[in-house]
Amino acid sequence: MEGIDQAPAGVHRILVVDDERNMVEIIKYSLEKAGFDVAEAYDGREAIEKARALKPDLMVLDVMLPVIDGYQVCKQLSTEMGMPIIMLTAKDEEIDKVLGLELGADDYLTKPFSPRELVARVRAHLRRSARIRHMEVPSPPSGEYRSGSLTINFNRREVTSGGARVDLTPREFDLLQFLVENKEKVITRETLLDHIWGYDYYGDAKIVNVTVARLREKIERDAANPRLIVTHRGVGYMFQDPGSPPKS
Repeated sequence: MEGIDQAPAGVHRILVVDDERNMVEIIKYSLEKAGFDVAEAYDGREAIEKARALKPDLMVLDVMLPVIDGYQVCKQLSTEMGMPIIMLTAKDEEIDKVLGLELGADDYLTKPFSPRELVARVRAHLRRSARIRHMEVPSPPSGEYRSGSLTINFNRREVTSGGARVDLTPREFDLLQFLVENKEKVITRETLLDHIWGYDYYGDAKIVNVTVARLREKIERDAANPRLIVTHRGVGYMFQDPGSPPKS
């Protein structure tokens, strides 16, 4: 892609995507003032092309975009690239936030928002990404876990169910791995929020419920009656082998 330069060494590059040019300029000014390198895109197709070419460290993504909407951009890039995505929405409705989180977004901000808060969240998610990259996560000796028709390869971060590959977002895989590594133990929502999303996440425990529900849709035979990831009401979740009786 012509006209694309590399970010200076040691400087995080942020891709800002919004069809409102004034909004892009405001965000760009705030992020550059905070020391980030900023690239812009103004529709969904341009966002995907620039993300693939630039490989940014984080994306700030508006929901309402021309050509390809922000939800579809998020769904495609969250799995493909694994970078943190902060979604922007003009709608203060729970369904919009939930949908974004289900599709792989890491966080969301409702317009209008404080540029200072956006910068703080960008920094928080970049810190978390850095911790994950440098974290040595122990895996089972074989690097693989089997439970009924479910197979998880921790080294390749691949999941199959009934022989078919299951596409998980990076966050969904992290959640599944943590639950499997602690199988037969009840893990509180707060523990999951802290371990998977990081102590500096700005949201609340609802994101855990949303991600668990999305994960169940992908790996359970009947997501309404889960046998792998079971709920302990008022406490949290537990991963159990299919041979064990479901708990509630």
